[in-house]
Amino acid sequence: MGKILSQTAERNSDQMNRREFVRLTAIGSAALAAGSSLAAESQRGDMMYRQLGKTGEKVSAIGVGGYHIGVPKDDAEGIRIIRSAVDRGINFLDNCWDYHDGGSEVRMGKALRDGYRDKVFLMTKIDGRTKASAAKQINESLQRLQTDRIDLMQLHEIIRIDDPEKIFGPGAAMEAVMDAKKAGKIRYIGFTGHKDPKIHLKMLDVARKNHFHFDTVQMPLNVMDAQFRSFAKEVLPVLVQEGIGVLGMKPMGGGVILQSKAVTPIECLHYALNLPTSVVITGMDSMERLDQALEAVRTFKPLSQEQLAALLSRTAAAAANGKYELFKTETRFDGTVQHPEWLG
Repeated sequence: MGKILSQTAERNSDQMNRREFVRLTAIGSAALAAGSSLAAESQRGDMMYRQLGKTGEKVSAIGVGGYHIGVPKDDAEGIRIIRSAVDRGINFLDNCWDYHDGGSEVRMGKALRDGYRDKVFLMTKIDGRTKASAAKQINESLQRLQTDRIDLMQLHEIIRIDDPEKIFGPGAAMEAVMDAKKAGKIRYIGFTGHKDPKIHLKMLDVARKNHFHFDTVQMPLNVMDAQFRSFAKEVLPVLVQEGIGVLGMKPMGGGVILQSKAVTPIECLHYALNLPTSVVITGMDSMERLDQALEAVRTFKPLSQEQLAALLSRTAAAAANGKYELFKTETRFDGTVQHPEWLG
């Protein structure tokens, strides 16, 4: 009897494993079903470049994260990291008006002197929800970055369900952004958020109702996201279908995902690169982190369905309740919650 029960348990386990494999494979390929930007790749040296939505721009598959570039205490070290990244093929630079109270933009502005500005695709973000606050922040970002134009301006932290209406309402931020674009201060427009895919989808819907097409959208894309409030499953296919540039962020969740011990940094970056992203933005607060990011690009090869399923299976238990994606479940990572005055 014991042998029969054991054999039955083994069969049930095999069936469950097969079902789990099918489920995880479906999760991993859901975003790819709508199409992939991987086909739009080009190679120069060890760096891959991808199309940024419908803009016609080519951006490096990996990008320098703006928050982390403000972490090194030595200004010269931060500048060295940025310039080394550009010299080695990275042309996408991320930043935000509020990172380190503007310190990240100031540091990046210094790094972009001596001809570096024309080598990069420069992105920053603003928090303002009113026309006045948004216009003020745009001008301050231009001054800090020491440039007369920002290639991509993104509306930051769309994390509340009523943020879309606040952005597109009368006398709101979108008016300031459009004025800045008409004045030649910015070239493309996008938005960011890390809380819930439903808010992203609502932002896209409100934009359509206002006859507006975003050039880019930024969101968390990592192995844990695949199985909890998944931007990859819910938002990514829509962006690919509509030709909107996909900016992946938090590939390692600020290092928190690595605490699960279920995945390595290179695996995290390979997973995000395997999605139809235009660029994967990752923190580079040291030369070692820059080297790690470049190694991930150099060694990247599209993952097979079996490799995807194995990776997602290995991280499934850790990912299930958002334990390693606290930016989705808590407010301590929400800058505009901690500083509501930034909204204007």
